[in-house]
Amino acid sequence: MHETFFPAFFNSYFIAFGVMLGGSLIGGLAAFITGEPLLTEIANIAGRVRIWAIIAAIGGTFDTVYSFEKGFLEGGTTDLFKQFLLILSAMGGAKTAGLIISWLTQEHIS
Repeated sequence: MHETFFPAFFNSYFIAFGVMLGGSLIGGLAAFITGEPLLTEIANIAGRVRIWAIIAAIGGTFDTVYSFEKGFLEGGTTDLFKQFLLILSAMGGAKTAGLIISWLTQEHIS
């Protein structure tokens, strides 16, 4: 990881947030064009895109797995803790976007 921790922390939050909002709204536009119910499809897409938003925010899974391996096997607990916080930040961004979509659509997102 070439980036310092705090910019990466905020980037992971807002990348997950943006992927959730952007993917759901653009997918909703496609649903509208094809005649599907707009708000229901936005809520459904948000539920399906959540894991991909988290993966996109942390930069893929291989770097994270490598950092966890380094933390366990080489005793780099700070790297392990930083990766955990980055994943937590991405999950927070996805959850925040999911709540906003839920408020806008008045649909239940599990």
